[in-house]
Amino acid sequence: MTGSSGLIGSALTAFLSSGGHTVIRLVRREPRERGERRWDPYSPAGGLLDGVDAVVHLAGAPIAGRFTDEHKRAVAESRITPTRKLAELCARSGVGVFVSASAIGYYGYDRDDETLTERSSRGTGFLADVVSDWEEAAAAATSGTTRVVSVRTGIVQSPRGVTLRLLRPLVGAGIGGRIGSGHQWMSWIGIDDLVDTYHRALWDDGLRGPINAVAPHPVRNIEYTHTLGHVMRRPTVVAVPELGPAVLLGRSGARELATASQRVVPDRLVGAGHKFRHPELESALRHVLGRTAES
Repeated sequence: MTGSSGLIGSALTAFLSSGGHTVIRLVRREPRERGERRWDPYSPAGGLLDGVDAVVHLAGAPIAGRFTDEHKRAVAESRITPTRKLAELCARSGVGVFVSASAIGYYGYDRDDETLTERSSRGTGFLADVVSDWEEAAAAATSGTTRVVSVRTGIVQSPRGVTLRLLRPLVGAGIGGRIGSGHQWMSWIGIDDLVDTYHRALWDDGLRGPINAVAPHPVRNIEYTHTLGHVMRRPTVVAVPELGPAVLLGRSGARELATASQRVVPDRLVGAGHKFRHPELESALRHVLGRTAES
């Protein structure tokens, strides 16, 4: 597994390890612990995957940030070439399955009210371009022995996730609210359901290609902030003008992240009979924030 120390990687490593699986962490420094192997993202060693049955690839520079040329270059370069190199090594090494992170940014930043499934067309914008190239790089692992899955992940609900890390203190202070009109769609997923999705991608031979890792019920931004405020028992009446995210993320960053509207549904997971632990937003937020209906 690459990216094993990140939000998704640490949760998935703990889940797999507790189930009796051996997780080998691919790290870019010299190994310091048993179970680590040094990985050069741009030139992985030939024996790197010896004895490995499956590879989960999560590494990449954080997407959240001000969309400067330097930031966008780091986002793209940390994903496309390293993914292709690792995918090609998987195919040569006979690895059974290559599960690569991906993102719903594939669908573009504004699809209005269109319901987006894995069969929907690629959108426009920087992230759509990066994700398309990212998935094409992952597909290089496809062979007679290697199955490839790209996990198009939505907005992850976790105290460690970017969204809650930013919004939770604002809502707690009573100054959180919808962004702009609040009309934009947010496609989200709880961290436990995301771990379950990766686990299923590893073991379900029927899953290939892109799968949408989102809860079955996307919500509009105004509903998201209202629900978060309800769970935290705080008001969410102070709207955030669109200028606010633009100051932090740049105009293009705000457009593709803070005010993006993507109504994505997990069509392939639902079709496979997958069961979500928290299909509704309020349940997911109460779980990750430790808030019961009475607290």
